[in-house]
Amino acid sequence: MENQATTTVDNPYGLAALWAGGGIISRSILIVLLIMSLSSWYVMLTKLWDQRKLRQSVRVVEKQFWTAPSVKDGVERLKKGDEFRNIAEDGLRAASHHDGRLTDRIDLNEWITMSLQRSTDVVSSKLNQGLGLLATVGSTAPFVGLFGTVWGILNALVGIGIAGQASIDKVAGPVGEALIMTAIGLFVAVPAVMGYNWLLGRNKSLQDALRNFASDLQAYLVGGVRMGNPEVAGGARPAAAKAAPAGK
Repeated sequence: MENQATTTVDNPYGLAALWAGGGIISRSILIVLLIMSLSSWYVMLTKLWDQRKLRQSVRVVEKQFWTAPSVKDGVERLKKGDEFRNIAEDGLRAASHHDGRLTDRIDLNEWITMSLQRSTDVVSSKLNQGLGLLATVGSTAPFVGLFGTVWGILNALVGIGIAGQASIDKVAGPVGEALIMTAIGLFVAVPAVMGYNWLLGRNKSLQDALRNFASDLQAYLVGGVRMGNPEVAGGARPAAAKAAPAGK
C-alpha cells in the first residue's frame, strides 16, 4: 500500500490573513481594540487587588482596632498606610484640634463628622478610579469593531468589483474576515461590562463598611459609645472612648 504524501495548506483566512491583508485603518482598529482590552484587564486586576486588601483591613479592624484599650492604641495596631488607620487618625486630629474662631460656631460632633466624611470620600474616590474606563470600553468597543467590519466589507466589495468575480469563494473570505472585527469588539466589551458591574457591587459593600466604621468612630469620639450591633460593640470597652477627650 503506497504512502500518500500529505501537504500542509496555509489557511488563507483568519486573523493572520486579516492583519497581513489589511490596510492602515484595519490594523489601527485592531491595535485600538488590543489596547482597550489590555487596559480594561489591567484595571480589573488592580481593582480586585485593592479590594482584597481593603477587605482584609475590614477584618483586621474588627479584631484589632475595636478590641484595643483606647482609640490611640487601636490606631497603632493598624498598619501604616491602611485606609482605616488614615480615617481614624483624621478623626483623632479633628477631636484634638477643635478650637479657634471657626470651631466656635461648629460643635464637636459636626466637626468630627466633617473630617471623617472627607476621609471616607477620599477612599471612595480611590475605589472608583478606573471604573470609568471599563464603562467606556464596554460601551464603545462593539462599535469600534463594527466600524472595522464595515470598513473591511467595503474594501472586500471594492476588490471584488475590480476583479470582476463575485463567486462564493471570492466573497466569503473577505467578508468573513471583516466580521471577525465585530467578534473582537464583543470579546473586548463583554469582560469590561461584566467587570464593571462586579467591581461596582463590591465597591458598594466596601463603602458601606467605611461609612459604618466612620459612624462608629464618630460616636465613640463624641459620646463614648460605638454604634451598631451591641454584641460586636461589646468587644470595644468604653475606655477606648476616653482617649478622645484626653486628646483634646
